[in-house]
Amino acid sequence: MAGEDCVRKRQSGSTATYKTSENEEAQRRPENERSFQNSSNGRVDVDHVITRKMQLIAEAEQLKPAFMKEVDSHFTEFVNTLVAKSALLDSSSSASLFPASCTEKELHKAKTLRAPPEHGKIFTARRSLLDELFEVSHIRTIYHMFIALLIVFILSTLLVDFIDEGRLVLGFDLLVYVFGKFPVVFCTWLCMFCATVIVPYHLFAWWAQGYCSSSHRVIHSFFYGMLFTLFGLGFGPTYVAVSYALPPASRFIVILEQVRLVMKGHSFVRENVPRVFSSVKDKSSTVPIPRISQYLYFLFAPTLIYRDNYPRNPTIRWGYVATKFAQVLGSLFYAYYIFVRLCIPQFRNSSQETFNLRGLVLCIFNSILPGVLILFLVFFAFLHCWLNAFAEMLRFADRMFYKDWWNSTSYANYYRTWNVVVHDWLYYYAYRDFLWFFGKKFKAAAMLSVFTVSAAVHEYVLSVCFGYFYPVMFCLFMCFGMVFNFILNDRRKGPIWNVIMWTSLFLGQGVIICLYSQEWYARQYCPMENLTFLDHLKPRSWSCHTKM
Repeated sequence: MAGEDCVRKRQSGSTATYKTSENEEAQRRPENERSFQNSSNGRVDVDHVITRKMQLIAEAEQLKPAFMKEVDSHFTEFVNTLVAKSALLDSSSSASLFPASCTEKELHKAKTLRAPPEHGKIFTARRSLLDELFEVSHIRTIYHMFIALLIVFILSTLLVDFIDEGRLVLGFDLLVYVFGKFPVVFCTWLCMFCATVIVPYHLFAWWAQGYCSSSHRVIHSFFYGMLFTLFGLGFGPTYVAVSYALPPASRFIVILEQVRLVMKGHSFVRENVPRVFSSVKDKSSTVPIPRISQYLYFLFAPTLIYRDNYPRNPTIRWGYVATKFAQVLGSLFYAYYIFVRLCIPQFRNSSQETFNLRGLVLCIFNSILPGVLILFLVFFAFLHCWLNAFAEMLRFADRMFYKDWWNSTSYANYYRTWNVVVHDWLYYYAYRDFLWFFGKKFKAAAMLSVFTVSAAVHEYVLSVCFGYFYPVMFCLFMCFGMVFNFILNDRRKGPIWNVIMWTSLFLGQGVIICLYSQEWYARQYCPMENLTFLDHLKPRSWSCHTKM
């Protein structure tokens, strides 16, 4: 009996222990699971599951902005660190090109000569922003909408021609005219390119060797600098464009290439002259003159900042190149139909009306749509397609030719992000060199000088290409552009400022298209003989009222 009592006690004890552990396990379970078991009574409560799921989704949506902000900050910090490390790696890898017997001083000189200038632009491998955005289906749909609009323009033109002529008219007389005299354009470009290859490179090499060996360094510097200035500001391309009466698009090709080659020649000299000064100061026995192959690559590379070496891609995607050139060709036809359907019918008879305020206001607002479409086409065809095509053929890896300028809430940010290639040149060689020469206190004067140079070059290009002087672009740059740059500065944030920026941009494009088109047709329908100097400066659209 005693044994049976012991067995019963042990069983009761184990049972109590089991119940205790079960109670502890129940306490360790989550409260929501216990409530779920109590409410479901052993059966699956579907409403409770759905409610809980919705609660989790709501909590996730609340945490999403903070999480994405944290990820963005960490990613930005990671990219900046990676760029800094890559720059250090490039500078340190140059030491491995020299034998181990070199002294520390020679290695220091080699690093100094091979590294980019202090605080200069650092090139790194990155894709263009639109290439990344087009991977998103929503952004790609906007691209498809523009293609659909092009199809509508084509159908509209064909149907109108069929109704008026009784047949389909597929002529492209406007394109044939504006790109006329192409052999003259090609010969002019070839002469400009050969002169840019031969003159600046050999002139710089001649100056560098003479500077290192001559005792009259200042005289040599001034003499060779004057020679290069005369070459860079040569009027050969301008003379050809005017004397051969090249059509507008052909003139654009010649003049824009002249400006591009002058900017590249300046960058080559500007980046290499300090290296010569440094080598003379360190009493180096070698003259740091780049190879001609490096200079040739720079002349074709889609950048205006010279470096001996750029980050390169391993392969060339020829399909990508063909796609970009096809998009450039499509953009040309797009611009053709915009002028045929929206611009020419409006301005063809503009000389019949007296120049007045009412007509000017209507003209500006009717020109906003074609002006904005032309702005988009210029951006897409040149800054994205053309530059990316050449970058791909040259395996040029840094594709940041523009940034998200469409998100700008200030004109200061818009100027920095619209055309990064030209902005870099203006920032390093106009703005920063101005501050280096006159002092860092004159930032406003430096910014004014940059605006003046940019406005003068834009007006020079348009005046030569259109064949008349009508400083609309210069006034927009120097007046409204500079005022908006100080008023709509980087401190302006929020969607309303983006709306204001786009509204002013739309109005500016309407002003440009309206005034230049009116002047073009006025000079076609109101020719003048025995022109004086003032006749070349006075806009003819103000006084041309001849009936057709």
